[in-house]
Amino acid sequence: MRKQMIQNAAFDVATQVRAVEETVDTAIAEIAELQARIIRANAVAGVSFGTVHPTLQSLASAVTGLVETRGAIVDCHQALSVAKGKVPGLRTVSWGDPDDDCPPKGATADLRIVA
Repeated sequence: MRKQMIQNAAFDVATQVRAVEETVDTAIAEIAELQARIIRANAVAGVSFGTVHPTLQSLASAVTGLVETRGAIVDCHQALSVAKGKVPGLRTVSWGDPDDDCPPKGATADLRIVA
């Protein structure tokens, strides 16, 4: 019962991490599209080059912040991956000798769960 609760909680965390990663990537893509639309609108309007420059600088700053955030999320994801190896019920489980791909046919062995 406890093991299942731990696995469910870990699944919820993993699902949320993926959702955050997707949200950050979507935000970066949306800002890039916004920048392109602003540049096109500026060209269509035929106004001076400097008219939208402050806006583009602000968007560039936002993208830089999001890229840094993306890196922090990657670090968080890696840290969670390391941490799961320390949580009972989430550690990798292996059967048998890691050097053998498959036991020979008809062979019997004392199988133990290694956690």
